[in-house]
Amino acid sequence: MTTDSGTDAAADSSAGSAAADDERDEARLTAWVAGRVQGVGFRWWTRCRALELGLSGYAENLADGRVAVVAEGPRASGRRLLDLLRSGESPGVVDTVVPLWTVVEGVGPGFEER
Repeated sequence: MTTDSGTDAAADSSAGSAAADDERDEARLTAWVAGRVQGVGFRWWTRCRALELGLSGYAENLADGRVAVVAEGPRASGRRLLDLLRSGESPGVVDTVVPLWTVVEGVGPGFEER
């Protein structure tokens, strides 16, 4: 006799496994942030959030007024940083965030403002 609780336990185990894999899965997030994000402390704020999340990389002003954010580490931490970039809690005004996920390239330790 099969019970629903057995099915639920298997689903819970699978979901827990996926979350654990997400924590171990390393990824590189490159996010281009558009809006009023230069000269307002945005790179410093991004650096602080990335370091809190255990990410390595940098935030860099681009000539066209955007900021490029490159962050490497656990994919779950990168997703959280992306959520924070889109949250409206950063200095300045973020209009658009365009993310790109790729494999880790090894930016080195720490997170810097460029």
